[in-house]
Amino acid sequence: MIGQRIKRLRQQKGYSITELGKLADVSKSYLSQLERGLQTNPSLQFLIKVSKPLETNLDYLLEDSQVKKLGDFELDDEWKVLIRQAIADGLNKEDFKEFRNYIEFQKWMKDQQNT
Repeated sequence: MIGQRIKRLRQQKGYSITELGKLADVSKSYLSQLERGLQTNPSLQFLIKVSKPLETNLDYLLEDSQVKKLGDFELDDEWKVLIRQAIADGLNKEDFKEFRNYIEFQKWMKDQQNT
């Protein structure tokens, strides 16, 4: 979980939640909620801010997160880049679901034409 990774790195650096919040310019209450698992889906911007004082990268923070847990396979580097670009461009989960539904509809239409 991302929050656990952030907490582990914060403690290794010897930062309190307040200190990390100030260094990263993020809300210490949100940081606390994330570390305790009350929040589980931080924004990309939040992760970028937190990664700098923790001297880590997004790959490490996102490792083993919900993004990577996709059954029996892992995302390769190209998928990770595409997902990060989509998020940075403002694509949200609902947009992605809608796009998937559209693709499934297109496949269904093609199957209907072939039968």
